[in-house]
Amino acid sequence: MSILSLLRAPLMAAAIAAAAAVTSFAPTPAFAQASAPAAEAAAPAAAVAPEVKKETIENPYGLDALWSQGDFVARGTLIIMIIMSMGSWYIIFTKLFEQRKLMKAADAAAETFWQAGSIKKGAETLEEGSAFRYIAEQGLKASEHHEGTLVENIDLNTWIGMGVERSVGNINSRMQDGLAFLATVGSTAPFVGLFGTVWGIYHALTAIGLSGNASIEKVAGPVGEALIMTAFGLAVAVPAVMGYNWLIRRNKSVMEKVRAFSGDLHNVLLAGKR
Repeated sequence: MSILSLLRAPLMAAAIAAAAAVTSFAPTPAFAQASAPAAEAAAPAAAVAPEVKKETIENPYGLDALWSQGDFVARGTLIIMIIMSMGSWYIIFTKLFEQRKLMKAADAAAETFWQAGSIKKGAETLEEGSAFRYIAEQGLKASEHHEGTLVENIDLNTWIGMGVERSVGNINSRMQDGLAFLATVGSTAPFVGLFGTVWGIYHALTAIGLSGNASIEKVAGPVGEALIMTAFGLAVAVPAVMGYNWLIRRNKSVMEKVRAFSGDLHNVLLAGKR
């Protein structure tokens, strides 16, 4: 027997033992499936970014600072502009209501007044307190109380015309009420705001001079608060001017209808149909 034959059996036994050891250390499928979800769960947890909170900084130079840090002159100026603004808006809305009411009365007069048999009956069809009813009643009064008085030397045509024209003038004067306030606010509000700005800048420069520090932090706040006054003045003046021009234009349209009605009424009264 040769030496190769003697060593064949031990070598085969060693090879079989090595193969068995490698097979025992290989990962099983169950272990591989269990480790995969664990790795996937750990990955998102590591990728989540920390939450960033935004810090809100309050403006130390706003309206609150303007009121709390301002003196009695600055506060008084601000109160005056608030009153001017409130008065302007009140007048604008009330005049618009009056104009709308007068336009509706003009439409009602055109539909009912001239269809009546007489001026007296036509006036009764109009709303109580209406401007057109007031003109009709004044015209009737002028035509009925002409003879036997000191004004009988004035001819009837002139006297009735004067009575009707006076009533139209009273209505026009009523429609102009409040417009002078709007014109005053529109022309003076910017200067009131400018006064507040000058006063605020004066105090800001005084404080800077006393502190001896002219940095941007010391200048920006007081000067910015002072400039708010100018913005307030413009915010008050612009609606007042626009409202004034708008109401004037609407008044012109309304008064054209009133004067047309008064002219027709004058002619009817002269014709003797009362």
